[in-house]
Amino acid sequence: MVVPIAFTPSLSPAERAAYGRKARARAPRSCHGWFEAAAGRPDPVDVLERQSATRLPEMVPVRYGRMLESPFRFYRGAATIMAVDLGPAPSTGLTVQLCGDAHLLNFRLLASPERHLVFDINDFDETLAGPFEWDVKRLAASLVIAGRANGFSAGEQDDVVRAGVRAYRQRMREFAGMRTLDIWYAQDDADRIRELLASSMDRKARRRTARATARARTRTHLQAFEKLTRGTAEGRRITPDPPLIVPLRDLVTGPDEEEKDLRAVFDGYARSLSSERRHLLRHYRPADVARKVVGVGSVGTRCWILLLLGRDDDDPLLLQAKEAQESVLAAHTGGDRYDNQGRRVVAGQRLIQTTSDIFLGWTHAVGLDGRERDFYVRQLWDWKGIARPDTMDPALLSLFARQCGACLARAHARSGDPVAIAAYLGGGDRFDRALTGFAQAYADQNDRDFEALGAAARSGRVRAENTTEPST
Repeated sequence: MVVPIAFTPSLSPAERAAYGRKARARAPRSCHGWFEAAAGRPDPVDVLERQSATRLPEMVPVRYGRMLESPFRFYRGAATIMAVDLGPAPSTGLTVQLCGDAHLLNFRLLASPERHLVFDINDFDETLAGPFEWDVKRLAASLVIAGRANGFSAGEQDDVVRAGVRAYRQRMREFAGMRTLDIWYAQDDADRIRELLASSMDRKARRRTARATARARTRTHLQAFEKLTRGTAEGRRITPDPPLIVPLRDLVTGPDEEEKDLRAVFDGYARSLSSERRHLLRHYRPADVARKVVGVGSVGTRCWILLLLGRDDDDPLLLQAKEAQESVLAAHTGGDRYDNQGRRVVAGQRLIQTTSDIFLGWTHAVGLDGRERDFYVRQLWDWKGIARPDTMDPALLSLFARQCGACLARAHARSGDPVAIAAYLGGGDRFDRALTGFAQAYADQNDRDFEALGAAARSGRVRAENTTEPST
């Protein structure tokens, strides 16, 4: 079990660097260069089934159906399996606030409150304090798995991983020499990213990057409003699309119960916001709510869309309230200190991201089954640009890997000790090369686990259904 090490500002930079180098005795950099399943490793299907036991039973087959579409989609839903595998491994003890699920699709273009387009981590369901290398390993393995799906050679896959890990290491070294507030204010503005990468891109790649940026700016709350709602005799309401979107009115016995449940969720969430944001929220009234099926890793957890209206039916605010369960990392670290898992997610996101949604908050609610659950709340769609690794050639995926690695280093430098981590990594490429070995070995394990779930579905041990994954 990993015990988080508290950062001590009284230490000098030299002492912090010495501490980082000392961590090589606990976990030599070369130890990260392989993966071998631990003796007595649990059956991966059993691990998934234990996690599925806390989810909506009718949605579990949908989850498995999506995971069985490809090894990459399986990996997206298998963070709990990887947590089991990382837990027993040698640990540096260099603690950061982990994303917890740092695969490449969880790095996206997002809107800042100042309406700038930034590149940042987007998913924090599993965020928890832990050793920095766990996030780097999850990113590295995802790059190999994506490269294999695209038909890259083993050498091309390794080049992509090295590009991402090298960017992480080099940027961490930059942060090690920066003032504390400069680290906190650092961000990856989309325009700056484009300028930095322009010299490495050919004309076709530059055009694709420009189109992706433009598309992200069109994915606003107004576009979501038009897509997900419709006018009715009672006013604007969320459009049903079962089983992916089911209005609350179709799940409860009467309007009085519907209104009570909606008000309880809304009031509890509002109390988690700062005073000025509660003031802004008071300009909106709850109009409708619906259950929504979300992406691969979260299918089966409770997720609700809340439609709020301001001045009139053309003044919307769409929020997403997503169930927050215990992080899959909790059993393999020193645990967490939050009595509300939604608050854990929000606290982790605010610590890792350079800028967070102004409506980010949490709540605690009683579900339709009478059980109490934690939720975190954020806007639904706000200038989100999602990568398409299946369309990337080796050069473009390497560029994307570099940006992911640099972004992850920024997140870790905000929450951990960049001086100690940089000293541990060193100026050479030993860690970079080690991670290519791990990523290849873990991608092999992921293939075996994918096949195990497929065999379980074919034998009837689990049930899998196919549905189209919604945009998130």
